[in-house]
Amino acid sequence: MNALSSRLPLARVLLLAATLCVGPAFARGPAPVVAPGHAGIVGLHEAYLSPGYWIARQAEPDRVILDRASIAAQNARMRQLDGSIHDLRALPATLARDFVREKIDAISHLPPRTLYDVQGNEVGAAQLRAISDNLALDRIPASRPLQYGLVVHRAALRAVPTGLRVFSGRGDTDIDRFQESALFPGDAVAVLHESADGDWLFVASERYVAWIEKRFVGIGDATQVFGYGAHGPYRVITGATAFTAYTPEEPRLSRLQLDMGVRVPVLADWPPLQPVNGQQGHAGHVIQLPARNDDGSLALLPALLPRSQDSSDDYLPLTPRNLVTQAFKFLGERYGWGHAYDTRDCSGFVSEVYRSFGVLLPRNTSAQAVSPALDRLAFGDKDGKARRDAAVDALQVGDLVYIPGHVMLTLGHADGMAWMIHDTSGGSWFGADGKRVPAHLNGVSVTPLQPMMASDTASYVDRITNIQRIRPRTAK
Repeated sequence: MNALSSRLPLARVLLLAATLCVGPAFARGPAPVVAPGHAGIVGLHEAYLSPGYWIARQAEPDRVILDRASIAAQNARMRQLDGSIHDLRALPATLARDFVREKIDAISHLPPRTLYDVQGNEVGAAQLRAISDNLALDRIPASRPLQYGLVVHRAALRAVPTGLRVFSGRGDTDIDRFQESALFPGDAVAVLHESADGDWLFVASERYVAWIEKRFVGIGDATQVFGYGAHGPYRVITGATAFTAYTPEEPRLSRLQLDMGVRVPVLADWPPLQPVNGQQGHAGHVIQLPARNDDGSLALLPALLPRSQDSSDDYLPLTPRNLVTQAFKFLGERYGWGHAYDTRDCSGFVSEVYRSFGVLLPRNTSAQAVSPALDRLAFGDKDGKARRDAAVDALQVGDLVYIPGHVMLTLGHADGMAWMIHDTSGGSWFGADGKRVPAHLNGVSVTPLQPMMASDTASYVDRITNIQRIRPRTAK
C-alpha cells in the first residue's frame, strides 16, 4: 500500500453519516424506556455530569493502561498497519501527475444533490463550475518537486478549494458539505498542488489529504519541517483549548488557538529577562511556533503560553482517571462537523482526548472503526441481542463504540446501563407514550447507550458495528 492510500470519498462519508437517521431492515426489539432525568435527558442525573462521579466508580482509577513505551509501540503499529495514516517522509521527491490527480479525485467531489448557501439560496451551476475550475486539474504538471510546510494557524481542510459553506437543505447550516477536517499549528504537510486562484494548497498531512488556505502554511525544507518539535522539552496542551498571550508586536502569534494534544517545543535556554514579543516571560512558558513570512516561507518564532493555560510538560499518563478528566473538558462544547466552529465532531473529539496521551488515531469514524492497529470487536447483521448485550456489559472506560457515522467514548456503567460521553449532532429515545423523543443535543453530551435510538425501529445497540479498545494487545 502506498504512502497516501485513498480514503473514503466524501460522498461515502456523507452516506455513512446519513445512516444515523435511517433504520435497518431488521430490529431486535425495542430499546428500554427510561424516564427522562436532569434537563430532560433520558436517565440522566446531575451527578453524572461530573467527572468525579465516574472516576469514583473505577476500581483502579490510576492504573496505567498503556505506558509510554507501549504507546510508542501502538503508534508504530498504527503507522504500519492503517492505510489512513500517511507517511510524508516516504513520498517521492518528485510527484508525478497521475499520483497527484488520483489524490485530488479521491476527495474533490461536487455532490450531485442541490446545495444551498448559508442564506438559503441555491448554489448555482456557475458557482459550482467556478469551484471545479479552481481545482486547476489541467495545470497539474507532468512532474513537480515535493514541498513541505508547517501549519501556522488552526485551519479548515476542505474537499474543494473554496471557503463557500454549502448545505443539503435551507436552514440547516451546521453540516457544511465541503468541510472535511482541520489542521493545527505545527502540523506537518506535504504540498501536492495549488488552486487556480493561488489561494489554496492541496496538501497531505499524517491523517488527511485535502485543501487548505495557503495563508496558513509556511513552506520550509524537510529538515525544518520534520525537525520542528522533534526534541524536548515540550508543552502538551491538556485543556480543550489553550491560547498564546496577546501580542501586538507579533500578530501572527497573538491569541493563537492550540487544541488538546498539540505539542509545542519549549525554548528552555531563553534569557530570563529578555522579553518575548514585548512581555517578560516569567508567568508563561517560552515556546516556539511556526509562522508564515510574506513570501510564504516558514519562520520559527518565540511566543508565550501563559501558565494559566492548561498544559503539561509531557503527554499525560493513560489512566482511567485521566481519560474521564480529559473527555469532560469538552463537555458542552458545540458540535462542529469536520472541526468547524473552531470545535470538533465525534471522531475529532475522541482523537483529541487520546492525543493528550500521545495516542495516534485515524481521523474519520469510518477508518477508526475498522483500524487493524487497535483491539477490535466487530459486529454484523447476524450478531444477535445476546452477543451485543454481553459486549455492552463488558465495556470499560475509554472503549470506543461505533455505529454508522458516529463514535462514543465509554465512561462506565450506572443504573444497569452503559454510559457514553460523545460529541453528537442529534440523539433520540422513546418516551413513556411510546413515541420517539428527538433531542438536538448538538454538542459533547453524556447519555446512556441502551435507550438511544438511531430510528423508530433500531437502537444504537442494534447498530453497533465495532468496539475499539486501546489497551495492551494481550488483554481480552
